[in-house]
Amino acid sequence: MKPYLNKICTLEEAKKNGAALKNSGKRIVFTNGCFDILHPGHARYLSSARDLGDFLIVALNSDRSVQAIKGSKRPIFPEQMRAELLAALECVDGVLIFDEDNPLRVIKTLLPHILVKGGDWAEGEIIGADVVKACGGQVRSIPFITGHSTTDIIKEIVRRYA
Repeated sequence: MKPYLNKICTLEEAKKNGAALKNSGKRIVFTNGCFDILHPGHARYLSSARDLGDFLIVALNSDRSVQAIKGSKRPIFPEQMRAELLAALECVDGVLIFDEDNPLRVIKTLLPHILVKGGDWAEGEIIGADVVKACGGQVRSIPFITGHSTTDIIKEIVRRYA
């Protein structure tokens, strides 16, 4: 088994690991998303998120929740493949799959020090921002990198090969 697969965990495992890390003075950074087709925008975003703390946990939307958000033709890659690709990234310390349409329950369970979203999200729209701030945490926005999106990649593939 590949060692990076050990980064994929359940919510309860992430909570336990997070508590141990917090007790040792480590800063937990949290983000979430579909991460359907990984591209340079994702890599840059996740690396920048990791730079904000000591441990980056990525909550990955399940296949069902991606379909609810993006439509019946998504995701392109199933959740286990997406989780493995994220876990293989050096900047990602933990990956968990969640099945809700938003990550609020996960955020309430983990209570990260820093909640991160892309610059295309206004702070008032970031789910869980109020929860993290109420616990003394921070909400950070990482500038959106134009020219990189899964939707645009899919459109380009369809344009070229349809």
